[in-house]
Amino acid sequence: MQKVYDTAIVGGGIAAFTAALTAKNLLLDYVWLGERSDKLRLAEKVTNFPAVTGTGADFAAALQAQMEAEGLVLTERRIDGVFRTGGFYTLTAGAENFLSKTVILATGVESKGVCAGEKEFLGRGVSYCAVCDGALYRGKKIAAVISSPKFEEEAEYLAKFADTVYCVCLYPVSCLAGENIVVLHKTPTAVSGGSHVDALLFGEERLEVSGVFFLKNSAPADALVYGIGMDGPHVRVGRDLSTDLAGVFAAGDVTGRPYQYAKAAGEGCVAAHSARAFVRSMGKN
Repeated sequence: MQKVYDTAIVGGGIAAFTAALTAKNLLLDYVWLGERSDKLRLAEKVTNFPAVTGTGADFAAALQAQMEAEGLVLTERRIDGVFRTGGFYTLTAGAENFLSKTVILATGVESKGVCAGEKEFLGRGVSYCAVCDGALYRGKKIAAVISSPKFEEEAEYLAKFADTVYCVCLYPVSCLAGENIVVLHKTPTAVSGGSHVDALLFGEERLEVSGVFFLKNSAPADALVYGIGMDGPHVRVGRDLSTDLAGVFAAGDVTGRPYQYAKAAGEGCVAAHSARAFVRSMGKN
């Protein structure tokens, strides 16, 4: 039988780090899933976290040393879906899946690449997962809005199925190449269509496509977790950082401002304690 964790922590920043550290200290059987965030490492100077006075790179190095000392393990996967199944939560990462009694979302907020219609056409031509949905566009023309070079491999994966992949790169230099790959360096303004996507817009310019893949660090929380309550772009949480979904908690930037390390760390700690309380309550049922 597949292993069921007490909690699955999703994210690669300070909130996720603190949630993992707290979960370990609380003796929870946890899995930490995410991709390392460059946000901290690239900070010129950290001035809003206790006892830290150096650069972001210094802070990141200290966290790495603590990870190694404490035996924390980050399983580097980009989660593309969280679903309630049979009393537990299934977290999917391409063809892989993980089962957990609770989930702590610490995915941050993603602004790069967001454009009008992106949310409205989710499931109707907009996707955040190349592996999940690429085969649906066999022989069709699609667009991939790519926020970072690290996602170019996913765009090349899409090219195995599509007739043409228009790779809209939101960064200056791309290494993408292929007979059916067209690289564009411009900023999309909207996704358009009727019942399904039919174009990606760049102001007045219209690119006819059957689907649009937004390849970026984190999908909007309500695209990742079906049915989760939102307050604008942020997850709606209670004081214990519980969401509208039983057993799902959220921490860090994904819950709203201020987008600061100290707030993220505190919420990561609280979310782990709340997850433990929920797991304990399950044992009483």
